[in-house]
Amino acid sequence: MSCDWLLVDGSSMIFRAYYGVPAGEPGPDGFHVNAIRGFLERLARLIAQRRPRHLAVADDEDWRPGWRVELMPTYKSHRVAEPVPPGLEPQLPVIRDLMAAIGVDMVGVAEHEAEDVIATWSRLAPGTIEIASGDRDLFALVESPRVSVLYPEKGGLAVIDENEVTRRYDIPGRRYADFAILRGDPSDGLPGLRGVGAVTAAGMIRRHGDIAGVLRERRLPDADRQYLEAAMRIARPVDDLPIELPPGWRDAYPVHEPAVHALAARYDLRDACERLVSAAGRLASAH
Repeated sequence: MSCDWLLVDGSSMIFRAYYGVPAGEPGPDGFHVNAIRGFLERLARLIAQRRPRHLAVADDEDWRPGWRVELMPTYKSHRVAEPVPPGLEPQLPVIRDLMAAIGVDMVGVAEHEAEDVIATWSRLAPGTIEIASGDRDLFALVESPRVSVLYPEKGGLAVIDENEVTRRYDIPGRRYADFAILRGDPSDGLPGLRGVGAVTAAGMIRRHGDIAGVLRERRLPDADRQYLEAAMRIARPVDDLPIELPPGWRDAYPVHEPAVHALAARYDLRDACERLVSAAGRLASAH
């Protein structure tokens, strides 16, 4: 079944493409284009598989926002040494230029991550929404039957709805963020509560409902309270950014054909660009 909106975590897909597609020989500008090619092809396949009526891609303007780090210095601290691989960095502006030339909305917001953009769009978008991301933080947005997450796994895309969150973690379907805060999440630098693993965290959520309930109903050391209060502010995606919902489709693709041809020729990406343009045409035909 097609969805009304397909919201893509661009940063997640780009990183997966970079590590999943062999680098090969450098392109004419002296850098590899594996992330560009892989991203274009993955996005084209996703459109063909899910057949959305609207499409938008969220970008990371800041992968480690200062306001989150100020609240919790460990936030994504493991990525400080190499936030963006040197081989990927020069490919990012080319991806953004291609998205603009083809006509796919790709939006980032200063001092915020892609997950915040997606959370805000999810609040604004009418109809059914599928979020494509390898970031489990976005499980916090599931809202059956309206919002689900397409999560990449070895067997393909797993559709994560409230029932699936409950099956995997034994918690109410909309409580993944609270669960991750209590258990901890090394990928985000969340230490969790000392001595609290997945089973205990799930039991606390079932008993108290959410982090607010834990704070209200349990006696906790001051350090634990401070951690939970800070984590509540940084772990949940921000859903009230001052942005509008983008159009999500165009009357025809590409919107700037000469620019697409020039970029495709310059970086030897003709086939990948043609696949995405062809797939994007489904958006136009859906209207």
